[in-house]
Amino acid sequence: MSTIQVNKIHTLTGHLDCIYTLQPSDDPAIFFSAGGDGMVVQWYLKELDRGEQIAQMPNSIYALHYMRSKDILIVGHNYEGIHVIDWRNKKETGSLKLNSAAIFDVQSIGNDCFVASGDGSLIWLDITNLTIRKKIVASEKSARTIAINPILNEIAVGYSDNFIRIFRLEDLSLKYEWEAHTNSVFTLAYTHDFNFLLSGSRDARIKSWSVNEKYALKQEVAAHLYAINNLVFSPDGKHFVTCSLDKSIKVWQTAGVILLKVIDKARHAGHGTSINKLLWSSFKNQLVSASDDRTLSVWDVIF
Repeated sequence: MSTIQVNKIHTLTGHLDCIYTLQPSDDPAIFFSAGGDGMVVQWYLKELDRGEQIAQMPNSIYALHYMRSKDILIVGHNYEGIHVIDWRNKKETGSLKLNSAAIFDVQSIGNDCFVASGDGSLIWLDITNLTIRKKIVASEKSARTIAINPILNEIAVGYSDNFIRIFRLEDLSLKYEWEAHTNSVFTLAYTHDFNFLLSGSRDARIKSWSVNEKYALKQEVAAHLYAINNLVFSPDGKHFVTCSLDKSIKVWQTAGVILLKVIDKARHAGHGTSINKLLWSSFKNQLVSASDDRTLSVWDVIF
């Protein structure tokens, strides 16, 4: 383990149910959260006691996405579809019914948006016109997580059938597929150079796949005791963090996938229940974690 210092600097409260998702904005000091209470809340890292509700949905929210090209927030509203939020003016500007399933992830590139759904579908949306461009169902199990590689024009999707599937961005045709884990694939992220795809699973393992070798397995680590819910990179890409059902956050060195720090309740006054999502901001290198305990924790991470 390294000499990384981690200090909890604040606990954010106000949600009335489990918090499932976090998203940045164009301002590193402003971010959003949502969860089981259907609330979308805007938070300020410069004013840690300040939080503002900007939307309320009738059902739980597993997925939020900040679409940088349009400066809008897309809400994945379970069983209803997506809602487009003008977050600066705190108003909804459009919605699109997709299906009656849960929405687990939303990602975008340019003006195109992609949705991973509980019915196994990957849905390609035209956000400008709020229409479905294409929908593919590659599995009978849930599509859980999406990562986009703009260098090779590929979109990686992790599924609850334990598979990762790689599709071509131009038409969503299948390029590669393989059984990547022994349980659901909950989180995917490309390294900053897009040479590797990292996956985290309900099987508690991290795996690293070589993009330029047709996603050959390069490394595997038994990372947590229970399901890995999320994996995100630091702003400079040299480190990443994972969070888990085992109530811990772990800090890793990207090169070699080396464990550097464990953040938990006993040592750092961390969360006492499942940690569902992470956000690593470039604002003072602060890390935000979201939990089933209905709180957000803000951490200083010092290398």
